Amino acid sequence: MINEQKSLLTYETEDGFEVNSLLVTPEFASEEDLYESPIIINLYGVLGHFLTRGTPVRLPPLLKERNISTLSVNTRMAFMGQIMGEGVFPDTIHEMKESVNILQKEGFRNIFMLGYSLGASMAVYYASQTGSLGIKGLILEGCSYSLPYSQQRRLERNRSIPSYEAIYLKAREVLGSNPEKKKNDQVFIVYRAWGDSFNPVDAEMFTYRTWWFMRGPHAYYAKTCEIIQDVKIPVLFIHGAEDDIVDVWEPKELKNIMNQAGNKDVTLCYIPDAKHDCVENPQVSIDTITGWISEVGAKT
Repeated sequence: MINEQKSLLTYETEDGFEVNSLLVTPEFASEEDLYESPIIINLYGVLGHFLTRGTPVRLPPLLKERNISTLSVNTRMAFMGQIMGEGVFPDTIHEMKESVNILQKEGFRNIFMLGYSLGASMAVYYASQTGSLGIKGLILEGCSYSLPYSQQRRLERNRSIPSYEAIYLKAREVLGSNPEKKKNDQVFIVYRAWGDSFNPVDAEMFTYRTWWFMRGPHAYYAKTCEIIQDVKIPVLFIHGAEDDIVDVWEPKELKNIMNQAGNKDVTLCYIPDAKHDCVENPQVSIDTITGWISEVGAKT
């Protein structure tokens, strides 16, 4: 008998970033059953750590009840990495690779990846650039069509201060010819980023470097619509029917792009009575995820 467990794992990526992850596994009759059962790598959004309210903290125990293990990964985007300067979007591929590698070395054979919000964009980035190395399928929750486009549209709608164009021009001035360099980086605030007020809840903060690689017009890997055509494994989109952050057309259009590129194993489910966080409707969300995983397993 293998007892259920909850373990904190710490490991280092090839570029020296220290990753903290939470491994949650149910009870199994044998070690073989544990390693043969599905495990989901969970990736999260801007506030993304495994104690964040909603999907990050609620998903693992819900999946454990269905005999699905989880590895919740604190990427370098966690704890507002976009403010502290280390949350550079393309660099997240290192912790995703290492997390898959850790699970494979442990013996897990049915690895899936779930990305929530910003985490969905990271999951697509990983799968598109690695040939979906080590994973059987993607679950994309609240996935944006394009992070740069999404912010530009939002800032224009709310009449942000500074404007998207002004941020871009200032970023070019601050970062110079090589945005990779950290030397001249600065923190900045965008007022009226999420709503038409100067209330702190409507503001956003970045460094120019983290903005450049995640929200800027040249942030290629954050433009999910440009790279998702290279994802050839099964994909499940789950999207809150009342999502107030990512429009309902966005996952539909991403699905169309994948279908046109030859991937017909793409499913889109709108979750009723849920906004951006699908786990606002836990029963339907978990039923959808577990049912889809069973279908993928039956095909392999």
